[in-house]
Amino acid sequence: MILRNIIYYFFLYKTCLAVIRENFKECEQSSFCRRLRNLKPDQSRYILDLNNLQVSDNFLEAELLNKDENITFKFVLTALAGNIFRIYADEISPIHGRYRVQGVLDGEPQVERIKILKQDKNEVIVQSGDNKAILKSEHFQIEFYKSENLVAVVNSRGLFHIEHLRMKNTLEIKEGEDQKEEDSGAWEENFKSFHDSKPRGPEGVGMDITFPGAMRVYGLPQHADRLALRSTGPGGIGPYRFYNSDVFEYILDSTMALYGAVPVVYAHSTSNTVGAFWLNSAETWVDINNSKDQNMVSSLVNLVSGQSTENKVDVHFMSESGVVDFFILMGPSPKDCVQQYTSLTGVAPLPQYFTLGYHQSRWNYVTEDDVTAVVKNFDNYDLPLDTMWLDIEYTDGKKYFVWEPLKFGHPDQMLKNLTATGRHLVVIIDPHVKRESGYFLHEDALANDYYVKTKDGNVYEGTCWPGPSSYPDFFNPKVFNYYKNLYSQLYFENVKSDIMIWNDMNEPSVFNGPEITMPKDCLHYGGWEHRHLHNLYGFVYTAITYEGLLMRNPNKRPFILSRSHFAGSQRYAAIWTGDNDAKWEHMAASYPMCLSEALSGISFCGADIGGYFNNPDVELLQRWYQSAIWLPFFRAHAHIDARRREPFLFEKDVRNRFKNALVTRYAHLPLWYTQFYEHERFGEPVIRPLFYAYPKEIGVIDIDNQLLLGDSVLAHMISEPGQSTANVYLPGGPSTYWYDLRTFKKYNGNGFTSVSVDLDSIPVFYKGGHIIPRKDRSRRASTLTHRDPFTLYVALDSNKSAKGTLFIDDNESFDYRKKKYLYIQFEFNTDILKSSLIDDTDYDTLEWIEKIVILGAPVDVKRAVINSKSLRSVELEAYYDDSVLNIRKPGVSVREPFTIKLI
Repeated sequence: MILRNIIYYFFLYKTCLAVIRENFKECEQSSFCRRLRNLKPDQSRYILDLNNLQVSDNFLEAELLNKDENITFKFVLTALAGNIFRIYADEISPIHGRYRVQGVLDGEPQVERIKILKQDKNEVIVQSGDNKAILKSEHFQIEFYKSENLVAVVNSRGLFHIEHLRMKNTLEIKEGEDQKEEDSGAWEENFKSFHDSKPRGPEGVGMDITFPGAMRVYGLPQHADRLALRSTGPGGIGPYRFYNSDVFEYILDSTMALYGAVPVVYAHSTSNTVGAFWLNSAETWVDINNSKDQNMVSSLVNLVSGQSTENKVDVHFMSESGVVDFFILMGPSPKDCVQQYTSLTGVAPLPQYFTLGYHQSRWNYVTEDDVTAVVKNFDNYDLPLDTMWLDIEYTDGKKYFVWEPLKFGHPDQMLKNLTATGRHLVVIIDPHVKRESGYFLHEDALANDYYVKTKDGNVYEGTCWPGPSSYPDFFNPKVFNYYKNLYSQLYFENVKSDIMIWNDMNEPSVFNGPEITMPKDCLHYGGWEHRHLHNLYGFVYTAITYEGLLMRNPNKRPFILSRSHFAGSQRYAAIWTGDNDAKWEHMAASYPMCLSEALSGISFCGADIGGYFNNPDVELLQRWYQSAIWLPFFRAHAHIDARRREPFLFEKDVRNRFKNALVTRYAHLPLWYTQFYEHERFGEPVIRPLFYAYPKEIGVIDIDNQLLLGDSVLAHMISEPGQSTANVYLPGGPSTYWYDLRTFKKYNGNGFTSVSVDLDSIPVFYKGGHIIPRKDRSRRASTLTHRDPFTLYVALDSNKSAKGTLFIDDNESFDYRKKKYLYIQFEFNTDILKSSLIDDTDYDTLEWIEKIVILGAPVDVKRAVINSKSLRSVELEAYYDDSVLNIRKPGVSVREPFTIKLI
């Protein structure tokens, strides 16, 4: 009865209430954060010993002395390819080795040569390319210069610190202050019995970095906050926290931890951008001190007038344990910084084409017939749909890998019914394992010692959806391989060909655990406590899922959605913004949250359309669809208690607005697909904030209700009810053209521009100078469009020119890595549109060019003539629709280079 009440309580807790803020720690309640944050600035304890400096072609190594405690650490500075420096510090003779993050970097970074410009006992000057680092011995400090401009200073405030078991006096610990804290590891008590048990002791690490001249700092996903990070500190908001947690109906404008942790920041000014990546998987807090929050008006005035400013941003990283492993991304532009970061942590592989279409989900579609009926209604109302999703009720009593025998007794037939209409299926598989006798997964885990242990060495038991649950230790190589086999074929054998996976609750979520997760003193493979690697748990789980799906079908790209994520998760999974609410404010948060993820390597991001909790009003739901089509991951999802809200359930006028949004998304799938290919190839984010593309334009630095798809489409969210006008920022200056997608009216990039809006759409613009490939034939699923022709939208700039690219392959396999693809460039100049292949590759496709639409076209064009290998001087019909020039049916294969001349 007690256990039943616990489960019932947590079910209510999860389904009926908003997040209880008091259940999650503030910095002052986290002992290491309190200690590190209370260090006094400008009193550095550390001296870098430059007398015995070791120098190689790529790095220098020295001893770093804590002079107060007489403890010596190893310090290494390495120059990496692509304008990156790496800083590493660890104990030389530790009682226990510190945890060092594994598997996050996409291979070992390539090193770069360094040159010593100066060396004495006080300082060393190191050069790598046009970058320079000055290491100072006394009061240990490192200054970083880009082309002689100071861009970053490590330990400028003297807050660098590595806690150590013997640092009792330095830490100023009060007797017994930590003994009741779950996150303390009872270290002080262990300290007293040191000679018997050899405890780990305090292991906090911290580093501060100052960015001179920076006006804003971005990054640090995942937080439900603005794009530009705010100052934290006494009297203000608390520091940004990284501690992957199951937070539902989360608070907005908050620095509290959510489901993901990507500890990278980008400090930006209109003259320079520089980044910093803190590689640590333990609980982490980040303080921000931005001078703009104290003196924004004067800073902006001075910048516009050309006077000097005192802008700067201070960032202070603090982690509970681990080594110091820190990367300085030298920029100098936002694009450079992001590419430097993705060179370290990797890029997302090109997703299958269908995954960019519309996904329909809820907790829960309760039977096979329910799934079939939903799909049938999408077809009846001519609404496109690519993927159906099944939440936990498809399982047999919350036992993953086992179908519910009555409601989902014929999964193979259900899947065939989906694929027959061009659709796909995604099912949820969470990490918790139901503790039920006879359940194969639980029995295997017990028999083979696969579970995470308590500090006493017993199997850890917590509570999640199945009730009593245990949690596989995914860091154990045997568990890793076991789960790979599960995903590959073992228990989905009859339907293994096409099911994709949703990894949820993988922070991990433990309803009765501290802060709804696993206790920090639980033990993982190698003896590491959970505190050391908490933020990696979901990351490793998605890596297992990815490799398992590859084993199932080595030549089909896996699709995985994960809630928990870390730096590098982009290599394995898409993510979403979690358990949001059916409120205008939560919809508005989706743009800055996903833009922050995209800057941090994770472009494949979306938000639950309509809000996961509660019921959106009809206007909000329409606006949410219209906004969500411009986020990479496009899924509607709702709570089990929320009213059904599939698009076909509404009145005709509302339904048509949903359809228009869906059709607009599907028309642009060629552009989305091309952008994801270019992301994999070049490392740029798929969606981008305005400051990324216009780094010298001061007016864009705080805009986060707009985004760019690549560099060719700008979307502005309508985030308030009853709006009849929108104040859209159009960047680039008066010589930059923007074409309203609704009317093709041309605007100049003169900053804020008032445009009228109605319920039918939101403001979206094509940028002049770009060619956007589209497929304008409406189909019920993207799978059915693969042979459809393209329409090219040529948006001319002030020079009457434009360029664009298009990527084509088989939409699902890895054959594009074997040169089986087409990567095409289109270019318009002096009344001629040309097509050419960028790479010497080929792909046998029937796709062709159906239509050319030219925005800002030259006047008095009478006709057009196409030339290609198969079409020699064929005259085409050309006609104007208002000021838009249309060229009908060029009829040329996309494989074939061509020219079209306007006459």
